[in-house]
Amino acid sequence: MSTDKHRATAAAILPLVGGPDNISSIAHCMTRLRLTLRDRSLVQDEALRALPAVLGVVEDATYQIVLGPGAVARVTPEFEALVEEARAATPATPAAPAASGAITADDLAAQGAALKQAQKARNATPFKLFLRRIANIFVPLIPALIGCGIIAGLNGLLTNLGWVPSVVPALAAISAGFMSLIAVFVGHNTAKEFGGTPVLGGAVAAVIVFPGVAKIDAFGLELKPGQGGVLGALAAALLAVHVEKWCRRWVPEALDVLVTPTLTVLISGLVTLFGLMFLAGEASTAIGTFANWLLSSGGAFAGLVLGGLFLPLVMLGLHQALIPIHTTLIEQDGYTVLLPILAMAGAGQVGAAIAVYYRLPHNGSLRATVRSALPAGFLGIGEPLIYGVSLPLGRPFVTACIGGAAGGAFVGLFHQLGVAFGSTAIGPSGWALFPLLDGRAGAGTTLAIYAGGLLVGYLVGFAATYFFGFSRAQYAALNRSEDEPRATPADRPGTPAAPGPAAGPEPADPSVLTR
Repeated sequence: MSTDKHRATAAAILPLVGGPDNISSIAHCMTRLRLTLRDRSLVQDEALRALPAVLGVVEDATYQIVLGPGAVARVTPEFEALVEEARAATPATPAAPAASGAITADDLAAQGAALKQAQKARNATPFKLFLRRIANIFVPLIPALIGCGIIAGLNGLLTNLGWVPSVVPALAAISAGFMSLIAVFVGHNTAKEFGGTPVLGGAVAAVIVFPGVAKIDAFGLELKPGQGGVLGALAAALLAVHVEKWCRRWVPEALDVLVTPTLTVLISGLVTLFGLMFLAGEASTAIGTFANWLLSSGGAFAGLVLGGLFLPLVMLGLHQALIPIHTTLIEQDGYTVLLPILAMAGAGQVGAAIAVYYRLPHNGSLRATVRSALPAGFLGIGEPLIYGVSLPLGRPFVTACIGGAAGGAFVGLFHQLGVAFGSTAIGPSGWALFPLLDGRAGAGTTLAIYAGGLLVGYLVGFAATYFFGFSRAQYAALNRSEDEPRATPADRPGTPAAPGPAAGPEPADPSVLTR
């Protein structure tokens, strides 16, 4: 009953602040719902103040609706859920194809947008939405992982060269400081993503990295600071969210500010110490052992499969499951061996796009799209090429995967030969991954192998697309200029002309793109 009351309050507030499209961020403090608005003029202040649950309105850097202690923590999750539901219920409308002339980049972009929207709808299953929420926990950490990873690489270079020895300890502290406390950030973001109080999630996760856990006897099991890592922090914070929500339902609002945080940290902290840390530690160790075994024993085949299937995994939304795995490997070994192999999928995509460019010399608009998207593709940002070029065309998406498989097999083969390396951070790909590479064989060998993998991906993706990327009908529809009218039945060899007035140009038919 209480939940219905707070949801009703959230539902009453939402239209009075301009609806879901007028809200860019949502947060709350001890007593206030804090909103960042796109258009302040859409807010109905007097109507808001008239709501029984609203105690007042304060305008500062954010628009603040005073709901009171206890109540605000219950209304905010309901408000966030209503905003998400409203946005998800508003589908994007794809642009219409061109009425005449050649099939252009705009046609492909429209079809790509429609495919992306359809794929997004298909990905809205409970499991995939859960994976997306897991990704939302780790994605905000990527800038720090990148910065610290590059500093760690610089520190290793200076150490090997013997330059500026006095700076090396400082760089080591800067690069390692974040990783030593990453569990706290994961706990904070987990609670935020799943509707709890972020700082409580961070407080529970901080137990994992506290040095004093080594003194605790957990049923005869020896605990170590950091045991369980990011997986333990994720589990601890999820538990804290459930404990907090349980407390919100049963603790009186007058006592909420004292009792709820105390019980949340106490119960979740004890379960973390006497169960979750050990279980998560075993899971983390198993992930690291399996990844290294996979590449050392079957590296070429494993690389072929991983590099070839990564683009489809992205399409299905399943690549998000790899983010905590990458982070766990970085936490354990200092780098993730999987990312350089998965980056080969982008190399195949680039090779396929270059082949499209040279195979269709008369389609100026599509060639312009390829030219504009290639720089981002070389840096590992593949979405413009995927949704603007290869996926709408159909076959080039498959041949791009073939290029990625070849590059992945090349890199995996060297892992099998004992030259293991990886990326010290997640996020970058393509050429942008070079500064983040680290391995046992030294910087020169590591960079050369990764560059060789990219080159193989480019060449195989190009060749596969150039020779097998288009059917005859598709090629005929695409390889023409924009001002050239599409063939009418009378123009096609062996087809009798229809009686009556001359037919005008046919509308562009996007269905031919994937034939």
